[in-house]
Amino acid sequence: MIKTIKIKSFKSIEDLTLELGQLNVFVGANGSGKSNLLEAIGVLAAAADGKVNDQTLLQRGVRPGVPKLYKSAFPSSSRRQASHIWFGGASSSSSYSVSLNNPLTDPSPAWLYKHEAWMRGKVKLASRGPNMRRAANKEAGLAALKAVELEPSDEALKLLRRLQSYVIYSPTTPVLRGISPETQPRDPLGLSGGALPDAVHTILSKKRSDPAVKQICHEALQLISWAKGFGAAPSASMPLSPAASASSRVIRFTDRYMAEGRNTLSGYDASEGALFVLFLAVIAAHPLAPAMLAIDNADHGLNPGLAKQLMAAFAKWIVANGAREQQVLITTHNPAVLDGLPLQDDKVRLFAVDRDNVGRTVVKRVVVNAKMLEMANNGWTLSRMWMNKLIGGMPNV
Repeated sequence: MIKTIKIKSFKSIEDLTLELGQLNVFVGANGSGKSNLLEAIGVLAAAADGKVNDQTLLQRGVRPGVPKLYKSAFPSSSRRQASHIWFGGASSSSSYSVSLNNPLTDPSPAWLYKHEAWMRGKVKLASRGPNMRRAANKEAGLAALKAVELEPSDEALKLLRRLQSYVIYSPTTPVLRGISPETQPRDPLGLSGGALPDAVHTILSKKRSDPAVKQICHEALQLISWAKGFGAAPSASMPLSPAASASSRVIRFTDRYMAEGRNTLSGYDASEGALFVLFLAVIAAHPLAPAMLAIDNADHGLNPGLAKQLMAAFAKWIVANGAREQQVLITTHNPAVLDGLPLQDDKVRLFAVDRDNVGRTVVKRVVVNAKMLEMANNGWTLSRMWMNKLIGGMPNV
């Protein structure tokens, strides 16, 4: 897994080192830099895959931006706007780092590689710098080209492939319901959730052969208290409003309280919370789900009770499936999400995101200590501590 992420001179992040776990949750005020952090890793991922331009960034859920906005520019008498942006990711045995440049005036469509280093321990697998004698296409990454020479079992290749898999999901209710199109289709879900019916169909088909998938599907159904079943069905077989999407397959729920014969609902008619439960179940269970991913605003359509229960279940799904070693980053504004986190497990980490007195994004890991345990014994939940500004990530308003 990726142990360390480093980011320099990207948007509100001037210089940041992040020690990741397997499930990483970020809380903070609007505008504190949570999305910037996710997008910085997206730029690193695009670079590891060999190309950084508007198209490759959009395909990962990263908002493209002009160099004037991508490069940090904090007021300081000793430092002007950064000349380039820099990113790095490292596992226990390998690392990849890159710096990218694009002129502030008359920028080019693609960012240019300035430095690049792909390492297995102290062995250089790919390296470049601005003073290289050998001519090289500065728009193309060397590591992505060199990757074809390595065996699949190589730990350095595993690091690069994990970075290359990274995307940012931003599920939205209209797309999950099927009434708005998916703008970034990507297996298995689409970045906004537009392929949810097909993805649900896939994981249900694997229930018999994979006990872990069967358990995830069972627990997901338990979280949808009003449903006694879910699946995916041809749209022609479902009672759909004329306003609903005409996609070939839609989500199907069976309501436990309604009369037989009239208790079938589509995703168009079901609650958005139920759709988001299925979205996270697919993330954890689908064989094509990325090895490394982010979910921006993971409190989508959830009441506090469901938010807590779903986060506890999702943490279990991700951490328990050790064979996949899936790595997830989540941002949230729902305090109840924190109460579902098993922070006693070091694989699950909570981070508070703030801005310092000059506007730089700072990130602090929240580690449960003796004082917090004592407060918990006196009835203080983690969400209450956050709301009372005791762990950071809460604006002074």
